[in-house]
Amino acid sequence: MSSNIILYSAIYLLGVIVSSFSQILLKKSANREEQSFIKQYLNVRVIVAYGMFFGATLLSIFAYKVIPLTLGAILGTLEYGLVAILGHFLLKENLRARQIFGILVIIVGIIVYSI
Repeated sequence: MSSNIILYSAIYLLGVIVSSFSQILLKKSANREEQSFIKQYLNVRVIVAYGMFFGATLLSIFAYKVIPLTLGAILGTLEYGLVAILGHFLLKENLRARQIFGILVIIVGIIVYSI
């Protein structure tokens, strides 16, 4: 791989990480009881999370200028596992054996693709 592809893949992965954290932030917001329907959807956590999603989208658009679409799609699958792992550590959600197996399948698929 050329250094350009590695750099832009890292930018894409940064977007995946940002997007994963924004999903956790949205979940934390969804778990809170708000007094009104408007406050449930227009609070600081939700607005920041959607801002993070927007930033992650900009990062992926920028990265797709160099990386192939197939590589971006493969790297994007890391988000599923990352959200599950972040949910376990930050939200105290249980990781079941099937989820761990699924994360491992995703990682093996990425390794196979990169060979």
